[in-house]
Amino acid sequence: MDDNRRYYSLDALRGVMMMMGLVLHGAQWYMPDTLGILPLPTDRSTSYVFDLMMLLIHSFRMPLFFMLAGFFAALLVGKRGMKGTYVNRGKRILGPLAVGIVTILPLTILFTLAFIVSARFGTHELIPTSEQLEIVGGELREAGFPTDQPSLAHLWFLNYLLYFYLMIPLCRAIVGLSTRIEAGVSRAITSPFAAVAFGLFTALTLWPFRGGIVFEGFLFITPHVPSLIYYGSFFIFGYVFHHYRPILKTFERYLAWFVPLSLMLFAASVLATRVEMAQAQVTPGVHAIAVLTNGLCTWAMIYMLMGVFLRFFDFKSPWILYLSNASYWVYLIHLPIIVFAAWIVLPYDVHAFIKFPVIVAFTTLMCFLSYHYLVQKSWVSLLLNGKRFDAQWPWAER
Repeated sequence: MDDNRRYYSLDALRGVMMMMGLVLHGAQWYMPDTLGILPLPTDRSTSYVFDLMMLLIHSFRMPLFFMLAGFFAALLVGKRGMKGTYVNRGKRILGPLAVGIVTILPLTILFTLAFIVSARFGTHELIPTSEQLEIVGGELREAGFPTDQPSLAHLWFLNYLLYFYLMIPLCRAIVGLSTRIEAGVSRAITSPFAAVAFGLFTALTLWPFRGGIVFEGFLFITPHVPSLIYYGSFFIFGYVFHHYRPILKTFERYLAWFVPLSLMLFAASVLATRVEMAQAQVTPGVHAIAVLTNGLCTWAMIYMLMGVFLRFFDFKSPWILYLSNASYWVYLIHLPIIVFAAWIVLPYDVHAFIKFPVIVAFTTLMCFLSYHYLVQKSWVSLLLNGKRFDAQWPWAER
């Protein structure tokens, strides 16, 4: 089926998922518990609000992002064919990853180490000593953090996208096989109860992860098979959904169902995850409840957010277009800025409820100013988006 429309709502949703990286990566420095999985030193001022914020955003953000990536990959294949798609994705994904590894990643690592060492020793030096790094490294290894593996930090998602684009032939085969029983598949996939089946499938992919949450493995260059399976399944779902586009109407039609359902399932998933994390040894029953509630919660959140954006943001708007164009750059550059900002405010005896909005606001301002005045007209925009822009600020558009 030809598809020549512009999905303004999904462009906006994809951009918002990218922007949420600023909130998520700002919150991680003010979490008192660090979920028992991220054994990193934090600011002296913390609040469990940031643990909940992290769990909430993490429950849907990357699954939804990869689902949208699959949907738009199918759209691109329909327009450009397989060869054109791979050429395009090589330029837009592989190119920025290669450049980011030698530019953004070293700054991210430098500022992250500065924060970790400063928080651990009560110092405030930008360049840690070798002795400090050795002590911190030993403590992280003892806590189970694989310090011997090279990390891509927040650029990991580009690495995973490259793997997922290799699955496009598989995605096309799945769609092709499904067309033999297309009417039945369409009825099943557009039923609101399909969310339960999707949630059960996702629960199975969550089984290798303690607490039913994916906070391990994917940050490193070495492929982490359970993470690839988990996130890759959402890419495949998104690709298939493009063929069965009536499901978009399902997201809209049943929005009222999934708002309360997603909130109830999120509460249940947090409780189940906490119970399992508190156990010294994993028990199958508790683990099954954790993966089940988290799998169902993720899909309820996806249905809710897809419904919200399809219903309320599916129109041409200078805000949506600007956010869509800028979000890629903002996400790539935000992490070294936000970690540096968190390090700057680290010595000050100020509550996290003040520090957090300050570092997020500062990072947002720096990212968008740099995009507007330095990036959108430059070769960087050509690399990231395939074209240069000369857009006004959205509020200046008529």
